[in-house]
Amino acid sequence: MKIESACTSILVGKKASLDGSTMIARNDDTFAALSPHRFYMHPAVHGRKGATLKSYLNGFEAPLPEDGYRYNAVPNVDYKKYGYYDESGINEKNVAMSATESTYGNERALSVDPLVKDGLDEDCMPTMVLPYIDSARDGVTRLGKLIKKYGSPAGNSVLFSDKDEVWYMEIVSGHQWVAQRIPDDAYAIAANQVSIQQVDFNDPDNFMYADGIQEFVEKYHLNTDQEGWNFRHIFGTSNEKDRHYNTPRVWYGQHYFNPEIEQDPESSELPFICHTSHKISVEDIEYVLGSHYNETKYDPMGHADDADKYRYRPIGLNRTQNSHVLQLRNDTPEANSAVMWLCFGYPEFAPYLPFYTNATDTDPTYSETPLNLEWGGDSAYWMYKTLSMLVESHYSKFVQEDTDFLTESKRIMRKHILDTDAHAQELAPEEVTAYLTDQNHAIVKEMRGRSEKLMAHLVEEGIDLSKFTFNMDRNL
Repeated sequence: MKIESACTSILVGKKASLDGSTMIARNDDTFAALSPHRFYMHPAVHGRKGATLKSYLNGFEAPLPEDGYRYNAVPNVDYKKYGYYDESGINEKNVAMSATESTYGNERALSVDPLVKDGLDEDCMPTMVLPYIDSARDGVTRLGKLIKKYGSPAGNSVLFSDKDEVWYMEIVSGHQWVAQRIPDDAYAIAANQVSIQQVDFNDPDNFMYADGIQEFVEKYHLNTDQEGWNFRHIFGTSNEKDRHYNTPRVWYGQHYFNPEIEQDPESSELPFICHTSHKISVEDIEYVLGSHYNETKYDPMGHADDADKYRYRPIGLNRTQNSHVLQLRNDTPEANSAVMWLCFGYPEFAPYLPFYTNATDTDPTYSETPLNLEWGGDSAYWMYKTLSMLVESHYSKFVQEDTDFLTESKRIMRKHILDTDAHAQELAPEEVTAYLTDQNHAIVKEMRGRSEKLMAHLVEEGIDLSKFTFNMDRNL
């Protein structure tokens, strides 16, 4: 069973970010409103013999290396039904990976390089790659070799980063792929389409690609342009679904970062590599990932007519199972430079919590998600889903209170990071990991208390908003 996903990704180079960080970010959107996830730390492995990984979805099977780094992940709870889907994480070498952005190749390319039914799909990619790489470029190289050997059963795009480089890799058919390095002073947004445009085969610092891809394209007459080698044109699609489901999300993200540029939300030629005059913060990325065409006529929560309100698929959805920003900072020591900002719930209404990834575990409220909502339970996934549902249920009444809550939460979490960084520098190297692990637990506890207080208040307000009321005088 292939479980499709339909995500939105953002990549930011270190000179384009506010503090010199590299950042990769993505919404994990499934085709079900509820597909519980958990946040888990995989321990390092050493001297493992004869281990293999086998997909629960398509029969893919491959040996695993003897040694692997520790890494965190956000997998499905019901992995035997939906697959492993470790989704995203940062390993102990401070290399980040997010997988995948579902990407669709066109019928011309797929007719001559069809998808491989039992190939390496997104459910197993992080498990096969992230524990074994020392840089973002290593990630592209390793995944490229695996696709060459096993093939791919779907179009998938993968995000990699380390403290210096950010890479976006697009696998568009059974064996063909191209990866592009995001320039240090640039950002990029992708949304379920082939995004990479002109490829420079003489620039190995910024492009990597499948062996023989140029000859493949020439042999099968796939290049539709008179000049140049545009990966999007050769392998991608441009159809009605793209214009209503995919390109508007890219348009809105670019509109947010570059409001001065006029673009058509249905254009198939929106640029991939973009530059903006201001530096991009974690909060900017969180806003875009939780956006729904805010302050435009396409906002489904707005006041335009239905033809506009529901014209385009928004970025933030009720079926966003997790949203994450993987930040690798260059202004702190390596030991505490990697932070994963993780949101369970709708990214429109729920907070992103910062987790140092140099840690030995995750809080049980994140790592032990039950399959179903349990009243009186303490699952972060279900708590933030509940908060999101409450806010949306009375959007016009609750959204400002939720916005104020999120704004104050961002201040608290920023201060938490500053204080933690400062204290970590006073510790001996062998003490840092335990300290950061404790601080991760502390911010979970802090935000749980604040979120529960807000939810209690919204329930009280919601009761007063009931339509089952009728007031004539105070005694009736």
